[in-house]
Amino acid sequence: MSQTSRDRILGRVRRALAEAPAVREPARAYLTAHAPDDPAALLDLLHENLADYRARVHRATEGELPALVAELLDRHGAATVAVPPGLPPAWLSATTAEQRHDEDTPLTPHDLDGTDAVVTGCALAIAETGTLVLDGGPGQGRRALTLVPDLHICVVRAAEQTVASVPLALPRLDPTRPLTWISGPSATSDIELDRVEGVHGPRTLQVVLVTDA
Repeated sequence: MSQTSRDRILGRVRRALAEAPAVREPARAYLTAHAPDDPAALLDLLHENLADYRARVHRATEGELPALVAELLDRHGAATVAVPPGLPPAWLSATTAEQRHDEDTPLTPHDLDGTDAVVTGCALAIAETGTLVLDGGPGQGRRALTLVPDLHICVVRAAEQTVASVPLALPRLDPTRPLTWISGPSATSDIELDRVEGVHGPRTLQVVLVTDA
């Protein structure tokens, strides 16, 4: 069998390394998070970083949530709202907006294009990056629901769903699910680097952090 140039080069490298001392395995004691190990401080950090990405952040108790969601929909003049399967009915119990359920008969692209808002939960929220992660589970729905309506209201159960960092988030996520990572409203920049929001998704992201008090 004739040798290729690749074989000859690799052979020279292996011969040159044959007498080299063994390389020690590098230490990999990396920090998995840089945030303080305190739930209140972690929530403040999440709040700050979400706001830094131009999301509008609110805090509410479970009891205050329906009124707040209704107020946010009214504030944006949302007459229609998409509802993913499994969304707790109480969350929309105070709104008068028309609820369009994406269940037995999924909303068509035309339906979604004519829908003003969507309300979802999330799988996780990452404090250090100000990122929301949706995995298509109950109350989150398919990805199109959060890409087409112009207003996205996302509810985060702070105590259960807030993690400090991406390394701590990944083991809690199922990589076989359709993960959608959201940091702020949809935005891009044109050739002049002017920020343009809403090109590929909602122009407005409202985040409600649900706390015990």
